[in-house]
Amino acid sequence: MTRYIFVTGGVVSSLGKGITAASIGRLLKAHGLSVNIVKCDPYINVDAGTMAPFQHGEVFVTDDGAETDLDLGYYERFLGIDTTRVNIVTAGQIYQSVIARERQGGYLGQTVQVIPHITDEIKSRFVKAGEGFDIAIIEIGGTVGDIESLPFLEAARQMRPDRMRNDVLYLHVTLVPYLSASDELKTKPTQHSVNKLREIGIDPDIIVCRAEKPLARDIKNKIALFTSVPKEAVIDAPDSPSIYDVPYELKKQGLDEQIMMLLRLRSSKWDFEEWNSFTQRRLAAAEARPVRIAIAGKYTKLKDSYKSLVEAIQHGCTANGVRADLDYVDVEDADFKERLAKADGLIVPGGFGDRGIEGKIAAVRYARENGLPFLGICLGMQCATIEFARHVLGLKGAHSTEFSPKTSHPVVDLMAAQKGVKDKGGTMRLGAWPCELKKGTLARRVYGAASVSERHRHRYEFNSKYIPAYEKKGMTVSGRHRKTGLPEIVEIRKHPWFVGVQFHPEFKSRPLMPHPLFFSFVAAAVKNGRK
Repeated sequence: MTRYIFVTGGVVSSLGKGITAASIGRLLKAHGLSVNIVKCDPYINVDAGTMAPFQHGEVFVTDDGAETDLDLGYYERFLGIDTTRVNIVTAGQIYQSVIARERQGGYLGQTVQVIPHITDEIKSRFVKAGEGFDIAIIEIGGTVGDIESLPFLEAARQMRPDRMRNDVLYLHVTLVPYLSASDELKTKPTQHSVNKLREIGIDPDIIVCRAEKPLARDIKNKIALFTSVPKEAVIDAPDSPSIYDVPYELKKQGLDEQIMMLLRLRSSKWDFEEWNSFTQRRLAAAEARPVRIAIAGKYTKLKDSYKSLVEAIQHGCTANGVRADLDYVDVEDADFKERLAKADGLIVPGGFGDRGIEGKIAAVRYARENGLPFLGICLGMQCATIEFARHVLGLKGAHSTEFSPKTSHPVVDLMAAQKGVKDKGGTMRLGAWPCELKKGTLARRVYGAASVSERHRHRYEFNSKYIPAYEKKGMTVSGRHRKTGLPEIVEIRKHPWFVGVQFHPEFKSRPLMPHPLFFSFVAAAVKNGRK
């Protein structure tokens, strides 16, 4: 029978519930248990696809095309799994499903209410996610006390009476703030947060305390006393140098043993060697020479906008035995070319809207003309094709119809399947699509395979009718979609390392298995830096 672990948060948001949940999953997986993990987002949006990166952070994309919260990226990287739309539940999805059923007559004779109809729908998602797994970890977004998350918390509360007591566990992540003026860690916010959770009807079994500093024993004892949990169930989670150290830090305090005991589970093995090996390599790389990677984007004021990208770069750096020195370059700044001159490699990531486009194109030109290793992702690839058209093919005014609908040279155009699409939510080219790699190309050598599958999120594409002109001047289309022939990868032959991809390779990079493109790009940047 599936056991359920509910992870809630208190005091403030952005405490690291996602990393805590993913770390727990990694530990339980090391015990030989099969684990699935779900994020519950209480916003009314059906998915994260229409949200602004400045407000929400990056939009993560699954193989089956779900646009989700960035926490699913943590789940995939820590557990080594491929998530699907089953792993994300939003309030918008729940209400949309219940209202659709009501319109179809599914509740004839009943007044449709939050309890039981909304909560029953939420519980059905929990159960579905747990099918076939020993453990289902459910992370409930937001903070205890938020009105938006109440239906999810009520559904979580109802899961225990429906089952044996030892089939459900509640873990609460809370903040223990440090006051520098008095040099004290204060437990009162945690006490209030747990009391708020109890008002809803949930008694936490384990409390994970986030703090700037490690908690002294007397602080832990005080929290245990006022929250009525055993002392050993108060877990200290201070800030760590790396998120990948968190599983080990939790393991040292016996969090996994606490969970196994409370859920009446037995360990079939203990295999944490692969993860330990990675963290040791990461520590060694942190002491090595830095490689300076410039990220020329438009969402640089919120680092969460490029969370998966940054992690993929770090994976590539660890695998190459070097330390990442990231420079977030705002292409609207006047000095951005001076910063590119100090970089060992350049990445132009994806994005939407015309703000900063000309700056991105100028950054691509600098990389092309100066032999700077370059990786363009989604919009970054499109900027590379626009730049090449303007300054190599001599097509003045070449542009994307997204930004210049009347351009005389639409080298980037709206996909045929997207013409006539009016709804903005969930209608882009999304999810994993196969890509055939051309023999003798850099892409084929990097991947070491004839075909790959990568995740997409876009409406516009490189205009295929211009391909012959590009090929003649030195830009090769080295990857295409198998059936439609859509260009997926471009590269410049006479350049140290210049690749643009229409997809998002960062979504498939893992700490134990760095993405080939990022590994190769970092290696090229290291070589360039040594020059």
